[in-house]
Amino acid sequence: MVDYHAANNQSTGGPQTYMEQENDWDRDLLLDPAWEKQQRKTFTAWCNSHLRKSGTQIENIEEDFRDGLKLMLLLEVISGERLPKPERGKMRVHKINNVNKALDFIASKGVKLVSIGAEEIVDGNAKMTLGMIWTIILRFAIQDISVEETSAKEGLLLWCQRKTAPYKNVNVQNFHISWKDGLAFNALIHRHRPDLIDYDSLRKDDPVTNLNNAFEVAEKHLDIPKMLDAEDIVNTARPDEKAIMTYVSSFYHAFSGAQKAETAANRICKVLAVNQENEQMMEDYEKLASDLLEWIRRTIPWLENRTQEKTVKDLQARQEDFRDYRTVHKPPKVQEKCQLEISFNTLQTKLRLNNRPAFMPSEGRMVSDINTAWHTLEGAEKGYEEWILSEIRRLERLEHLAEKFHQKAAIHESWTDGKEAMLTQKDYETSTLSEVKALLRKHEAFESDLAAHQDRVEQIAAIAQELNELDYYDAASVNARCQKICEQWDILGSLTHRRKESLERTEKQLESIDELYLEYAKRAAPFNNWMEGAMEDLQDMFIVHNIEEIQGLITAHEQFKSTLPEANKEREAIQAIQAEVQKIAQSNGIKLSGANPYTTITPQSIDSKWEKAMAMVPQRDTALQDELNKQNSNDSLRATFAKQANTVGAYIQAKMEEIGRISIEMNGTLEDQLTNLQEYQKSIMSYMPEINKLEGYHQHIQEALIFDNQYTSYTMEHLRVGWEQLLTTIARTINEVENQILTRDAKGISQEQLYEYRASFNHFDKDHSGALKADEFKACLISLGYDVENDKQGDGEFNRIMGIVDPNNTGFVTFQAFIDFMSRETTDTDTADQVIASFKILAGDKNFITADELRRELPPDQAEYCIARMAPYAGPDAVPGALDYMSFSTALYGESDL
Repeated sequence: MVDYHAANNQSTGGPQTYMEQENDWDRDLLLDPAWEKQQRKTFTAWCNSHLRKSGTQIENIEEDFRDGLKLMLLLEVISGERLPKPERGKMRVHKINNVNKALDFIASKGVKLVSIGAEEIVDGNAKMTLGMIWTIILRFAIQDISVEETSAKEGLLLWCQRKTAPYKNVNVQNFHISWKDGLAFNALIHRHRPDLIDYDSLRKDDPVTNLNNAFEVAEKHLDIPKMLDAEDIVNTARPDEKAIMTYVSSFYHAFSGAQKAETAANRICKVLAVNQENEQMMEDYEKLASDLLEWIRRTIPWLENRTQEKTVKDLQARQEDFRDYRTVHKPPKVQEKCQLEISFNTLQTKLRLNNRPAFMPSEGRMVSDINTAWHTLEGAEKGYEEWILSEIRRLERLEHLAEKFHQKAAIHESWTDGKEAMLTQKDYETSTLSEVKALLRKHEAFESDLAAHQDRVEQIAAIAQELNELDYYDAASVNARCQKICEQWDILGSLTHRRKESLERTEKQLESIDELYLEYAKRAAPFNNWMEGAMEDLQDMFIVHNIEEIQGLITAHEQFKSTLPEANKEREAIQAIQAEVQKIAQSNGIKLSGANPYTTITPQSIDSKWEKAMAMVPQRDTALQDELNKQNSNDSLRATFAKQANTVGAYIQAKMEEIGRISIEMNGTLEDQLTNLQEYQKSIMSYMPEINKLEGYHQHIQEALIFDNQYTSYTMEHLRVGWEQLLTTIARTINEVENQILTRDAKGISQEQLYEYRASFNHFDKDHSGALKADEFKACLISLGYDVENDKQGDGEFNRIMGIVDPNNTGFVTFQAFIDFMSRETTDTDTADQVIASFKILAGDKNFITADELRRELPPDQAEYCIARMAPYAGPDAVPGALDYMSFSTALYGESDL
């Protein structure tokens, strides 16, 4: 007896391992008469299904193979190969030699025959003969079956499960009891030939009828001989597994053509699913881009509205609306813009990975168009905020000037009241000489008073002019009041001049002037004007923006207070003149008229104004101190904001530098990098409360109308832009790693290859910019073994490669473009020719396909997808309803129009 296990141990691999396991079958099970009977009938029928192709058959499996002749013929038929010439002698040695030739051929196919020798076959050993036939069936009928990632027995079982899955009462889990009720056999036939089986008429409780129906239909219509009896299967607790596998393998091979069609349909379904997903992503991008652009289009006119408000309160309401826009409405749009860019990059990566043409958005909806519109929006934002702040300053200035104008105008109008009547009276015509002289002196005092009020009139006119220049909303009433004051001032000047001329004409005839009265009048008038000016200054409104300005006002006020002792001495001196008049009059018995002929300023009025002025001094002290406290508070707000702004600014700058370094020095697997980047993104987002705290400080700054800050160079706008750029950069870096994972998984690139590509890229990226210049990329290619040296052929190859990695001629090659090129060079993808070949299988080798064939072979949604997009076939062999699958396939890959 020959041991073929030792003689053929050179064969290795998956199929051999499987055969070794199957050859380890429990031969003792053949002692079960029912199983032996099933195997004998099944194996005999299987052998005859092949031997009949050569015009012969066997009757007794252990007897008819004893001389080795029909055994060698069986192997020639099932293998398609020629065996050595058999020996025709009748002696035992001739039979052993023939059987050995057959066993040698089986061993040459990688099968290890353990304990099966030629002598046992020649002697008619039933157990050894059945074991040998089972080994042949495994090798030539079952071993080559492959379904997805499984093969042989597992592959055949998976094929049965897939084909019978839609059928009720069928649950194939093995090759014995799962087949006893006959429904699984009928389901296999009905799945491939529904015209042969009325499956709904079968009953699970009638297994004999079910089995006979399947066996008869298979023998009559599928050319599969009846290998088992229904009664043997039903009456056995556990049908023989090898008999069932042999019978089922015949069904698999009978339907192998349909299996090819299914494989072709699966390929088409995969391609169409990718195309449908890409089209949905394109539609989503278009809608998101359209909505974002429409929002920008609606928002910009609102930001460009420069309609002027009349009051600071109205303008502050607009400022509050703008702050609400910044914190509520804009942040979601920033997120949408970032997501739009990520979706666009992911779609382009998927299109490249699936060998599809690049996606070109509708006109005006490119990422660059979105960025342009966004930059326009941010420019409008900046301009609107600057305009609001400048308008607040302007309106504050206008309100201050208007109040100051009306205050000075009221003082002036009060002073001029009755002056025209006084200047036009003719009292000097009937006066005595002393009275005339008195009138003349009085008039001189009035002229002095008039000259002193000239400055106030000029101030009123200057304020009115400034209000006009600043476009004050009530400028008309201001102009009217100013015009009236100026016209009245001109009239007073003219009347004063005429009255003086009249008095001077009579002065020559008038004497007797009281020098004391005159001195009093001359000194009282300027002092009175000084007091009025001081009172006006003490009541003057003021507006300041920093501590230095209020300290300047306080210093000026202290200087004013330092002059009060001298002023009081002057007041006492003036009062002493009046006292001297009274003393002289009393001494000389002079009867006074009761009034100073040279002035209307009485000692009582001087004392009254002095008391009022002195009462205003502490009020002014309080107002200035309150303003100083306010400015100290504002300075504290500046310092608080500056401290937080400097911290946030340094944080953003540091994180931007870290992201730039991380994007170049990424370590670990891509999944590790993605996880680390996502954790890094979470850590950055956890800093958001600090940003919100800074926004709160900024709101306090604006509410306090603070327009400058000497403690920091950062502005809120600058930090907002930096924060948005930080979030966008980390999101873009994460998207790049996700695209690298997508490229690796789709192209089958190993982690080691990605490390090698990253190491090569970083080595030649000297400036760590994340992109290679043309000369750096060329050096990188040379290091990877590409022939792009500086000669005519090398330059041509390099230009070809640059056309792939830099289609826009920017002069730079990104890492993603480098990965796409290297993966395209080292992996394979579906092509238009492969899809055409798949459609040709479904069409039965025709140059066209029909709608019915598509609906039969493809899932409903993908079948309808093809039917809606395929053009009619116009070839000479066309039939009604013929569809052109060739042009459809090339259009999927951008080689023609869909």
